[in-house]
Amino acid sequence: MAAWVLPDHIADVLPSEARHIEELRRLCLDTARGFGYELVMPPLLEHLESLLSGTGTNADLQTFKMVDQLSGRSLGLRVDTTPQVARIDAHLLNRVGVTRLCYCGSVLHTLPAGPYATREPLQMGAEIYGHAGLEADLEILQLSLQCLKASHLGPFHVDLSHARVLPALLKDQGLTAVQQQDIAQALIHKDMSRMRELAVAVPAQLGVALQALVQMYGDISVLTRAHAQFAAWPEVTQALDQLSWLASHIDHPVSIDLADLRGYAYYSGPRFSVFVPESSDALVRGGRYDEVGAVFGRKRPAAGFSMDIKALVSLLQQPVPQAAIRAPWGDDQALQHAIAALRAQGQTVVCMLPGHDSEVDEFHCDRELVIVQGAWTVQAL
Repeated sequence: MAAWVLPDHIADVLPSEARHIEELRRLCLDTARGFGYELVMPPLLEHLESLLSGTGTNADLQTFKMVDQLSGRSLGLRVDTTPQVARIDAHLLNRVGVTRLCYCGSVLHTLPAGPYATREPLQMGAEIYGHAGLEADLEILQLSLQCLKASHLGPFHVDLSHARVLPALLKDQGLTAVQQQDIAQALIHKDMSRMRELAVAVPAQLGVALQALVQMYGDISVLTRAHAQFAAWPEVTQALDQLSWLASHIDHPVSIDLADLRGYAYYSGPRFSVFVPESSDALVRGGRYDEVGAVFGRKRPAAGFSMDIKALVSLLQQPVPQAAIRAPWGDDQALQHAIAALRAQGQTVVCMLPGHDSEVDEFHCDRELVIVQGAWTVQAL
Protein backbone atom coordinates (compact mmCIF):
# COMPACT_ATOMS: atom_id res chain seq x y z
CA MET A 1 0.00 0.00 0.00
CA ALA A 2 1.26 3.47 -0.89
CA ALA A 3 2.59 5.50 2.04
CA TRP A 4 0.29 8.42 1.21
CA VAL A 5 -2.96 6.42 1.46
CA LEU A 6 -4.95 7.39 4.57
CA PRO A 7 -7.10 5.02 6.68
CA ASP A 8 -10.71 4.53 5.62
CA HIS A 9 -13.02 7.42 6.58
CA ILE A 10 -10.04 9.64 7.40
CA ALA A 11 -9.23 12.50 5.01
CA ASP A 12 -7.10 15.58 4.55
CA VAL A 13 -8.96 18.88 4.40
CA LEU A 14 -7.80 20.94 1.45
CA PRO A 15 -7.46 24.76 1.33
CA SER A 16 -10.89 25.96 0.25
CA GLU A 17 -12.81 23.61 2.56
CA ALA A 18 -10.37 24.20 5.40
CA ARG A 19 -10.94 27.95 5.17
CA HIS A 20 -14.70 27.38 5.16
CA ILE A 21 -14.48 25.10 8.22
CA GLU A 22 -12.28 27.57 10.09
CA GLU A 23 -14.57 30.51 9.33
CA LEU A 24 -17.59 28.57 10.57
CA ARG A 25 -15.73 27.40 13.66
CA ARG A 26 -14.95 31.02 14.53
CA LEU A 27 -18.54 32.11 13.88
CA CYS A 28 -19.89 29.41 16.19
CA LEU A 29 -17.42 30.13 18.99
CA ASP A 30 -18.04 33.87 18.66
CA THR A 31 -21.78 33.19 18.87
CA ALA A 32 -21.23 31.16 22.06
CA ARG A 33 -19.08 33.94 23.50
CA GLY A 34 -21.93 36.36 22.81
CA PHE A 35 -24.09 34.21 25.13
CA GLY A 36 -21.39 34.33 27.83
CA TYR A 37 -19.75 30.94 27.23
CA GLU A 38 -16.04 30.60 28.03
CA LEU A 39 -13.76 28.60 25.73
CA VAL A 40 -11.97 25.51 27.07
CA MET A 41 -9.57 23.16 25.27
CA PRO A 42 -9.56 19.64 26.75
CA PRO A 43 -6.76 17.25 25.68
CA LEU A 44 -7.23 14.79 22.84
CA LEU A 45 -6.42 11.80 25.06
CA GLU A 46 -7.01 10.92 28.70
CA HIS A 47 -6.90 7.97 31.07
CA LEU A 48 -9.53 5.57 29.83
CA GLU A 49 -11.51 5.36 33.07
CA SER A 50 -11.93 9.15 33.11
CA LEU A 51 -12.76 9.42 29.42
CA LEU A 52 -15.48 6.75 29.46
CA SER A 53 -17.05 7.49 32.84
CA GLY A 54 -20.83 7.48 32.53
CA THR A 55 -20.90 7.37 28.72
CA GLY A 56 -22.21 3.82 28.22
CA THR A 57 -21.09 0.97 25.99
CA ASN A 58 -21.48 2.91 22.73
CA ALA A 59 -18.64 5.29 23.63
CA ASP A 60 -16.48 2.38 24.76
CA LEU A 61 -16.85 0.65 21.39
CA GLN A 62 -16.12 3.90 19.53
CA THR A 63 -12.93 4.72 21.48
CA PHE A 64 -9.42 4.14 20.18
CA LYS A 65 -7.35 2.73 23.06
CA MET A 66 -3.61 2.59 23.76
CA VAL A 67 -1.10 2.13 26.59
CA ASP A 68 0.73 5.12 28.07
CA GLN A 69 4.49 4.54 27.71
CA LEU A 70 5.13 6.69 30.81
CA SER A 71 2.70 5.18 33.30
CA GLY A 72 1.60 1.88 31.76
CA ARG A 73 -2.04 2.92 32.19
CA SER A 74 -4.69 2.63 29.47
CA LEU A 75 -5.41 5.79 27.51
CA GLY A 76 -8.18 6.65 25.09
CA LEU A 77 -8.65 9.16 22.30
CA ARG A 78 -11.80 11.15 23.01
CA VAL A 79 -14.95 10.18 21.14
CA ASP A 80 -17.01 12.90 22.84
CA THR A 81 -15.93 16.08 24.64
CA THR A 82 -18.82 16.40 27.11
CA PRO A 83 -17.31 14.14 29.84
CA GLN A 84 -14.07 16.12 29.62
CA VAL A 85 -15.86 19.43 30.09
CA ALA A 86 -17.76 17.94 33.04
CA ARG A 87 -14.41 16.99 34.59
CA ILE A 88 -13.14 20.55 34.07
CA ASP A 89 -16.24 21.98 35.71
CA ALA A 90 -16.03 19.55 38.64
CA HIS A 91 -12.32 19.55 39.44
CA LEU A 92 -10.54 22.49 37.84
CA LEU A 93 -13.05 25.35 37.96
CA ASN A 94 -15.20 24.05 40.85
CA ARG A 95 -17.41 27.16 40.80
CA VAL A 96 -20.46 27.47 42.99
CA GLY A 97 -22.81 29.28 40.59
CA VAL A 98 -23.68 28.94 36.93
CA THR A 99 -20.78 28.06 34.62
CA ARG A 100 -21.00 28.36 30.83
CA LEU A 101 -18.33 26.59 28.76
CA CYS A 102 -17.81 25.98 25.04
CA TYR A 103 -15.27 24.05 22.99
CA CYS A 104 -14.32 23.01 19.47
CA GLY A 105 -11.89 20.23 18.59
CA SER A 106 -11.46 16.93 16.80
CA VAL A 107 -12.86 13.69 18.20
CA LEU A 108 -12.03 10.22 16.89
CA HIS A 109 -14.35 7.26 16.29
CA THR A 110 -13.34 3.66 15.67
CA LEU A 111 -16.31 3.29 13.30
CA PRO A 112 -18.00 5.88 11.04
CA ALA A 113 -21.59 6.90 11.74
CA GLY A 114 -22.56 6.24 8.11
CA PRO A 115 -21.22 5.15 4.70
CA TYR A 116 -19.78 8.59 3.89
CA ALA A 117 -19.13 9.87 7.42
CA THR A 118 -15.69 10.80 8.72
CA ARG A 119 -14.17 9.08 11.73
CA GLU A 120 -12.66 12.42 12.75
CA PRO A 121 -15.52 14.88 13.31
CA LEU A 122 -14.73 18.45 14.37
CA GLN A 123 -17.00 18.66 17.40
CA MET A 124 -18.22 22.07 18.53
CA GLY A 125 -20.42 22.35 21.58
CA ALA A 126 -21.48 24.31 24.63
CA GLU A 127 -22.57 23.38 28.13
CA ILE A 128 -24.17 25.18 31.05
CA TYR A 129 -23.74 23.92 34.62
CA GLY A 130 -25.47 24.85 37.86
CA HIS A 131 -29.09 25.56 36.89
CA ALA A 132 -31.75 22.85 37.16
CA GLY A 133 -34.59 24.81 35.55
CA LEU A 134 -35.79 24.55 31.97
CA GLU A 135 -34.41 28.03 31.33
CA ALA A 136 -30.95 26.44 30.91
CA ASP A 137 -32.31 23.83 28.47
CA LEU A 138 -33.94 26.59 26.44
CA GLU A 139 -30.79 28.71 26.42
CA ILE A 140 -28.72 25.79 25.14
CA LEU A 141 -31.26 25.07 22.41
CA GLN A 142 -31.40 28.74 21.39
CA LEU A 143 -27.59 28.92 21.27
CA SER A 144 -27.40 25.85 19.04
CA LEU A 145 -29.93 27.40 16.65
CA GLN A 146 -27.98 30.68 16.59
CA CYS A 147 -24.80 28.77 15.71
CA LEU A 148 -26.61 27.11 12.82
CA LYS A 149 -28.04 30.43 11.67
CA ALA A 150 -24.49 31.81 11.50
CA SER A 151 -23.89 29.33 8.67
CA HIS A 152 -26.89 30.75 6.73
CA LEU A 153 -28.37 27.26 6.57
CA GLY A 154 -32.06 26.62 7.08
CA PRO A 155 -34.95 26.25 7.61
CA PHE A 156 -34.59 24.30 10.84
CA HIS A 157 -36.75 21.62 12.36
CA VAL A 158 -36.47 20.76 16.08
CA ASP A 159 -37.24 17.27 17.33
CA LEU A 160 -37.86 16.89 21.09
CA SER A 161 -37.63 13.80 23.28
CA HIS A 162 -37.07 13.02 26.96
CA ALA A 163 -34.61 10.59 28.53
CA ARG A 164 -36.81 9.94 31.58
CA VAL A 165 -39.84 8.48 29.81
CA LEU A 166 -38.63 4.90 29.37
CA PRO A 167 -36.84 4.64 32.76
CA ALA A 168 -40.00 5.92 34.47
CA LEU A 169 -42.11 3.27 32.76
CA LEU A 170 -39.68 0.47 33.64
CA LYS A 171 -39.07 1.58 37.23
CA ASP A 172 -39.90 -1.09 39.86
CA GLN A 173 -41.26 -3.49 37.22
CA GLY A 174 -38.81 -6.27 38.05
CA LEU A 175 -37.40 -6.57 34.53
CA THR A 176 -33.98 -8.06 33.86
CA ALA A 177 -31.19 -6.09 32.21
CA VAL A 178 -31.63 -8.18 29.05
CA GLN A 179 -35.36 -7.40 28.93
CA GLN A 180 -34.70 -3.69 29.33
CA GLN A 181 -32.07 -3.76 26.57
CA ASP A 182 -34.42 -5.62 24.21
CA ILE A 183 -37.17 -3.07 24.88
CA ALA A 184 -34.78 -0.20 24.19
CA GLN A 185 -33.71 -1.77 20.88
CA ALA A 186 -37.33 -2.25 19.81
CA LEU A 187 -38.01 1.41 20.55
CA ILE A 188 -34.91 2.62 18.69
CA HIS A 189 -35.96 0.68 15.59
CA LYS A 190 -39.68 1.39 16.16
CA ASP A 191 -40.25 -2.33 15.79
CA MET A 192 -43.89 -2.86 16.80
CA SER A 193 -43.91 -6.61 16.11
CA ARG A 194 -40.90 -7.13 18.36
CA MET A 195 -42.43 -4.94 21.07
CA ARG A 196 -45.61 -7.05 20.98
CA GLU A 197 -43.48 -10.13 21.62
CA LEU A 198 -41.69 -8.45 24.53
CA ALA A 199 -44.92 -7.11 26.01
CA VAL A 200 -46.14 -10.66 26.68
CA ALA A 201 -43.45 -11.13 29.36
CA VAL A 202 -44.09 -7.90 31.30
CA PRO A 203 -46.99 -6.66 33.47
CA ALA A 204 -50.09 -6.04 31.34
CA GLN A 205 -50.32 -2.28 31.98
CA LEU A 206 -46.64 -1.84 31.13
CA GLY A 207 -47.01 -3.93 27.97
CA VAL A 208 -49.80 -1.67 26.70
CA ALA A 209 -47.75 1.43 27.53
CA LEU A 210 -44.64 0.15 25.74
CA GLN A 211 -46.58 -0.66 22.58
CA ALA A 212 -48.07 2.82 22.67
CA LEU A 213 -44.62 4.36 23.21
CA VAL A 214 -43.34 2.88 19.94
CA GLN A 215 -45.90 5.01 18.11
CA MET A 216 -45.39 8.21 20.10
CA TYR A 217 -43.74 10.29 17.39
CA GLY A 218 -45.04 13.00 15.09
CA ASP A 219 -46.23 16.57 15.51
CA ILE A 220 -46.89 18.40 18.77
CA SER A 221 -50.22 16.58 19.22
CA VAL A 222 -48.18 13.55 20.34
CA LEU A 223 -47.85 15.20 23.76
CA THR A 224 -51.64 15.32 24.17
CA ARG A 225 -51.97 11.64 23.26
CA ALA A 226 -49.10 10.73 25.56
CA HIS A 227 -50.67 12.57 28.50
CA ALA A 228 -53.77 10.41 28.15
CA GLN A 229 -51.85 7.19 27.56
CA PHE A 230 -49.36 7.57 30.44
CA ALA A 231 -51.58 9.24 33.06
CA ALA A 232 -50.74 6.46 35.54
CA TRP A 233 -47.04 7.45 35.53
CA PRO A 234 -46.61 10.90 37.19
CA GLU A 235 -42.90 11.03 36.30
CA VAL A 236 -43.77 10.56 32.62
CA THR A 237 -46.45 13.27 32.66
CA GLN A 238 -43.95 15.62 34.32
CA ALA A 239 -41.51 14.93 31.47
CA LEU A 240 -44.28 15.64 28.95
CA ASP A 241 -45.02 18.97 30.64
CA GLN A 242 -41.35 19.92 30.32
CA LEU A 243 -41.41 19.16 26.60
CA SER A 244 -44.61 21.20 26.20
CA TRP A 245 -42.96 24.20 27.85
CA LEU A 246 -39.88 23.96 25.63
CA ALA A 247 -41.98 23.54 22.48
CA SER A 248 -43.96 26.68 23.33
CA HIS A 249 -40.74 28.73 23.35
CA ILE A 250 -39.32 27.51 20.02
CA ASP A 251 -39.83 29.65 16.92
CA HIS A 252 -39.28 26.75 14.52
CA PRO A 253 -41.33 23.71 13.50
CA VAL A 254 -41.31 21.14 16.32
CA SER A 255 -41.84 17.38 16.29
CA ILE A 256 -41.91 14.88 19.14
CA ASP A 257 -40.31 11.44 19.35
CA LEU A 258 -40.71 9.93 22.81
CA ALA A 259 -39.03 6.69 21.65
CA ASP A 260 -35.78 8.40 20.57
CA LEU A 261 -32.99 6.77 22.60
CA ARG A 262 -30.05 7.58 20.33
CA GLY A 263 -26.86 9.10 21.72
CA TYR A 264 -24.85 8.67 24.87
CA ALA A 265 -26.12 7.16 28.11
CA TYR A 266 -25.58 10.27 30.24
CA TYR A 267 -28.77 12.09 29.14
CA SER A 268 -31.22 12.50 32.02
CA GLY A 269 -33.92 14.95 30.89
CA PRO A 270 -35.26 16.81 27.85
CA ARG A 271 -33.36 16.13 24.64
CA PHE A 272 -33.39 17.81 21.25
CA SER A 273 -32.14 17.29 17.72
CA VAL A 274 -32.06 19.90 14.95
CA PHE A 275 -32.59 18.93 11.31
CA VAL A 276 -32.53 20.69 7.94
CA PRO A 277 -34.19 19.45 4.72
CA GLU A 278 -30.79 18.81 3.11
CA SER A 279 -29.87 16.08 5.60
CA SER A 280 -31.64 13.04 7.05
CA ASP A 281 -29.35 13.04 10.08
CA ALA A 282 -29.45 15.61 12.87
CA LEU A 283 -26.97 18.49 12.62
CA VAL A 284 -27.19 19.14 16.36
CA ARG A 285 -27.94 16.90 19.31
CA GLY A 286 -28.22 18.04 22.89
CA GLY A 287 -30.19 18.06 26.07
CA ARG A 288 -29.94 17.71 29.84
CA TYR A 289 -27.45 15.43 31.57
CA ASP A 290 -27.50 16.12 35.31
CA GLU A 291 -25.65 12.87 36.10
CA VAL A 292 -22.59 13.54 33.94
CA GLY A 293 -20.50 15.07 36.74
CA ALA A 294 -21.37 12.45 39.37
CA VAL A 295 -18.49 10.15 38.39
CA PHE A 296 -16.10 13.04 39.02
CA GLY A 297 -17.47 13.57 42.52
CA ARG A 298 -19.60 16.61 41.74
CA LYS A 299 -23.11 15.97 40.53
CA ARG A 300 -24.89 19.16 39.53
CA PRO A 301 -27.37 20.28 36.85
CA ALA A 302 -26.02 20.39 33.33
CA ALA A 303 -27.30 20.85 29.78
CA GLY A 304 -25.50 21.17 26.47
CA PHE A 305 -25.28 20.40 22.77
CA SER A 306 -22.71 19.36 20.18
CA MET A 307 -22.42 19.35 16.41
CA ASP A 308 -19.89 18.40 13.73
CA ILE A 309 -18.56 21.47 11.92
CA LYS A 310 -17.32 19.28 9.05
CA ALA A 311 -20.78 17.78 8.51
CA LEU A 312 -22.31 21.23 8.59
CA VAL A 313 -19.86 22.59 6.00
CA SER A 314 -20.59 19.65 3.69
CA LEU A 315 -24.18 20.92 3.36
CA LEU A 316 -23.20 24.49 2.49
CA GLN A 317 -22.41 25.96 -0.88
CA GLN A 318 -18.74 25.96 -1.85
CA PRO A 319 -17.33 29.37 -0.90
CA VAL A 320 -16.16 31.66 -3.66
CA PRO A 321 -12.40 32.19 -3.81
CA GLN A 322 -11.26 34.86 -1.39
CA ALA A 323 -10.64 38.23 -3.03
CA ALA A 324 -6.97 39.17 -2.94
CA ILE A 325 -4.52 41.74 -4.23
CA ARG A 326 -1.76 40.69 -6.60
CA ALA A 327 1.61 42.33 -5.98
CA PRO A 328 4.98 42.03 -7.71
CA TRP A 329 7.87 40.49 -5.85
CA GLY A 330 10.64 42.90 -5.03
CA ASP A 331 12.89 44.25 -2.29
CA ASP A 332 11.93 47.87 -2.94
CA GLN A 333 11.31 49.38 0.52
CA ALA A 334 8.29 51.42 -0.62
CA LEU A 335 6.74 48.27 -2.11
CA GLN A 336 7.32 46.32 1.10
CA HIS A 337 5.75 49.11 3.19
CA ALA A 338 2.71 49.21 0.87
CA ILE A 339 2.24 45.44 1.14
CA ALA A 340 2.63 45.50 4.93
CA ALA A 341 0.09 48.33 5.24
CA LEU A 342 -2.49 46.44 3.17
CA ARG A 343 -2.03 43.24 5.19
CA ALA A 344 -2.37 45.22 8.42
CA GLN A 345 -5.78 46.37 7.13
CA GLY A 346 -6.85 42.72 6.79
CA GLN A 347 -6.26 42.48 3.04
CA THR A 348 -4.79 39.37 1.42
CA VAL A 349 -1.78 40.27 -0.71
CA VAL A 350 -0.26 37.54 -2.89
CA CYS A 351 3.26 38.28 -4.11
CA MET A 352 4.07 36.84 -7.53
CA LEU A 353 7.39 35.06 -7.13
CA PRO A 354 9.87 35.34 -10.01
CA GLY A 355 8.83 33.08 -12.87
CA HIS A 356 5.30 32.53 -11.48
CA ASP A 357 2.66 34.87 -12.82
CA SER A 358 -0.43 32.98 -11.61
CA GLU A 359 -1.96 32.43 -8.18
CA VAL A 360 -3.43 29.37 -6.50
CA ASP A 361 -7.13 28.56 -6.74
CA GLU A 362 -7.84 29.52 -3.14
CA PHE A 363 -7.47 33.22 -3.92
CA HIS A 364 -9.01 35.27 -6.70
CA CYS A 365 -6.93 38.35 -7.38
CA ASP A 366 -9.37 41.06 -8.43
CA ARG A 367 -6.93 43.91 -7.78
CA GLU A 368 -3.24 44.52 -8.23
CA LEU A 369 -0.61 46.69 -6.63
CA VAL A 370 1.06 48.88 -9.25
CA ILE A 371 3.26 51.92 -9.14
CA VAL A 372 1.53 55.10 -10.34
CA GLN A 373 3.40 58.37 -10.46
CA GLY A 374 6.04 57.03 -8.07
CA ALA A 375 3.56 55.63 -5.50
CA TRP A 376 2.34 52.07 -5.04
CA THR A 377 -1.42 52.04 -5.67
CA VAL A 378 -4.14 49.36 -5.68
CA GLN A 379 -6.07 49.15 -8.95
CA ALA A 380 -8.87 46.87 -10.10
CA LEU A 381 -7.92 44.14 -12.55
